Amino acid sequence: MASELVFVGLGLSGTDGVTVKGLNALKECDKIYAEFYTSVLIGAGIDDLESAVGRKIQAVHRSQVEEEGTIISDARSMRVGFVSAGDTMLATTHVDLRIQAEEEGIPVRVIHGVSIFGACPASLGLQPYKFGRTVTLPFLEADYQPKSPYDNIKQNKDRGLHTMVLLDIRADELRYMTAHQALEWLIEGEKKWKEGLITDKTVICAVSNVGSENEKIFAGYPQDMLKKELGVPLQTLVIPGNLHFMEAYALVDFAGAPKEIIGEEE
Repeated sequence: MASELVFVGLGLSGTDGVTVKGLNALKECDKIYAEFYTSVLIGAGIDDLESAVGRKIQAVHRSQVEEEGTIISDARSMRVGFVSAGDTMLATTHVDLRIQAEEEGIPVRVIHGVSIFGACPASLGLQPYKFGRTVTLPFLEADYQPKSPYDNIKQNKDRGLHTMVLLDIRADELRYMTAHQALEWLIEGEKKWKEGLITDKTVICAVSNVGSENEKIFAGYPQDMLKKELGVPLQTLVIPGNLHFMEAYALVDFAGAPKEIIGEEE
């Protein structure tokens, strides 16, 4: 058997979201591992993937990837596939796995997939090079609300940059933060820290199930967004910075943003 570790990004939705190149590579693998703790593939499970690939697929948890060494051990003597939703190289755990393989002289292939980092800006009509640091909002635990997400969004906005806000996922608990919960998180943060990040006229965008047939996109002011049905998880928020006139038109036409934002752009 050939020794190789093949990373394949599955894209965002369904078994048909993976590239033909990725699908063909997986069909050549002797063993395939899949992880869905960093992200979830919309509309498809392990059984669906197994049917599409024609191979048995073993789901692994974070500890198995980070600590047990089984994947590297297998890749020493066989062709091993490692799959995840989106693009498989966007998680530091996966990069670490690739480093381990490279250091042991195991051949590595990376086949990229469509990720939220490209699809979300494209769906909203926002220019991807105008995004600053991505932020993740965690579930509130025991009334603890860390300020760092608020600070990072504000730093981006002060520089005129858009912020993609990823919402907490607890796949093992089947808990997915909703767009409404995220909005409430930001509003409560503003009440607590009062630095002017969120006002009544702050435009906030919400994208639901991006890349799937059920994708929905919205943009509006905070209180208006709280009253809307914003789709179902998986969801992502975007807090725009300074808008180019084309971006303003896109948010109005694509996402239902208030028309008054046209003319306010940079």
